[in-house]
Amino acid sequence: MKKLLEIITEQFETAFESCGYDKSLGKVGLSNRPDLCSYQCNGAMAGAKLYHKAPIMIANDVVNQIKEKNMFSYVEAVPPGFININLSSEFVADYLNNIAKADKLGCENSNPETIVVDYGGANVAKPLHVGHLRPAVIGESVKRIKKYTGNHVIGDVHLGDWGLQIGLIIMELKARKPELPYFDENYTGEYPAESPFTIEELAEIYPTASAKSKIDEAFKTAAQEATVKVQQGYAPYTAIWNHIMNVSVKDLKKNYQDLNVHFDLWKGESDAKPYIPELFQILEEKELVYESQGALVVDVSEEGDKKELPPCIVRKTDGAILYATSDLGTIIQRQQDFNPDEIIYLADKRQELHFTQVFRVARKAGMVGEETKLIHIGFGTVNGKDGKPFKTRDGGVMQLDMLVSQINDAVYHKIMENRSVSEEEARETAKIVGLAALKYGDLSNQASKDYIFDIERFTSFEGNTGPYILYTIVRIKSIIEKYNAEGNKTGVLKITQSDSAEQSDLMLELAKVNEVLESAAAELAPHRICAYIYDLSNAFNRFYHSTKILTEENQDKKSGYIALISLTKNVLETCIDLLGFEAPDRM
Repeated sequence: MKKLLEIITEQFETAFESCGYDKSLGKVGLSNRPDLCSYQCNGAMAGAKLYHKAPIMIANDVVNQIKEKNMFSYVEAVPPGFININLSSEFVADYLNNIAKADKLGCENSNPETIVVDYGGANVAKPLHVGHLRPAVIGESVKRIKKYTGNHVIGDVHLGDWGLQIGLIIMELKARKPELPYFDENYTGEYPAESPFTIEELAEIYPTASAKSKIDEAFKTAAQEATVKVQQGYAPYTAIWNHIMNVSVKDLKKNYQDLNVHFDLWKGESDAKPYIPELFQILEEKELVYESQGALVVDVSEEGDKKELPPCIVRKTDGAILYATSDLGTIIQRQQDFNPDEIIYLADKRQELHFTQVFRVARKAGMVGEETKLIHIGFGTVNGKDGKPFKTRDGGVMQLDMLVSQINDAVYHKIMENRSVSEEEARETAKIVGLAALKYGDLSNQASKDYIFDIERFTSFEGNTGPYILYTIVRIKSIIEKYNAEGNKTGVLKITQSDSAEQSDLMLELAKVNEVLESAAAELAPHRICAYIYDLSNAFNRFYHSTKILTEENQDKKSGYIALISLTKNVLETCIDLLGFEAPDRM
């Protein structure tokens, strides 16, 4: 389905061409003076230089060619050569009725792609903390948007499951329980199926070991050696690693479920291991890898770089592999498994150098073709009101479940201030609204920018917040329920011509939906959807306050109103699903 601006632009391109001017001058955009008109064409201004003619004369030529079109209610040339445009209400109503009938609100994709989204960023053996919020929330939304707009999308959590934290845990476990068979070199039996620790114990073991490694050099060295042994497949430590994975992944799945974040793949860095030999073979055959101070590296600098880029280290002096190595091995794996057109990585913007190095090695080595897109969405930090990274009151890193609990409690207390529901229902509603507050508060910001985490503002039922969007949806649901309770049916209703400025504004806002969703997909920009549904909610609420919807006596007009707000509800619910949350039945 063509976007509204495309349809209008086509009409003006034809008009310019019919008048003897270049059709490219007919591009139409949203008006920067909505008080005067809804759309504007400025092509006559550029045409003046091409045709040595006054822009107002060119504009008048085009207006005379187009003004009889039924789709326009107003087309006028104004000095020095702008063309102001308003659409007919009948045309907009027909367009919206087509959107209501269309699959996926009229979004089309003539070139669907296979896309892998690498997001989440969790490390096993460590609880999720506030730093894991953004990759999970943004990545989930990008995955959903790309999938909705017609692509085959695979979401991969890509766990950090092979780093130094594994060696630290093993050494701390050895210090605590040296009698375990994993640490007996003479043991030849089967290793226990039951884990030697619970998730609660594991959550305490790692930070203890991490702190010890900062003051005990021998302990740190032993942990590094244990990490290498795990990577090399040493059976006793591999058995411990399996316990770590089983206990951690079970807990991570629960926490991600609470965030309404779902992965298609639960791969990790360790899954790249079978592909590492192939990686080094490729690098050696192409003569890209060489030894530097005992490590193996690949040069990634290119002519035209504004700053010098250090070589990418693919194997350390002790034989251990790094994040870059496993990321490159994973690219080989993904090429073989999915042959993706695009791989999108969600990671802190401070990791830009890492991804620049990995992407360049992958291209130099021919692991991916030039047509394959490798994209790093670098996100900013979540900060407190002091502008510094968000912390607990005692200055520690806040765990994510604690953050979710705080925002749910804030919403619960707001609901109970105007108590009209039971405490149990209030708690359930608070979970739904709290998640919306959390996700919308994050996603409404451009990914690359830092933002202030303000619970009071995020949980407000007014302003540019998740709860405000949900309250709008709940209000529409209530109106439709009352309409149905009167014995009416909403399934076959049609949107009719506007009879007020507020209705026209709502209709025009709705007509933007397919363009917004397609641009959000193209730009990997969930914040564009947030901005749109905020504007749409405002337009609906202005219409609601100015219009007697349910008490309208003219039944045709009344059914047209219901059709209009039903589409509004559908659009809002679709958009919040793409952002990763839902609306309750009442608030």
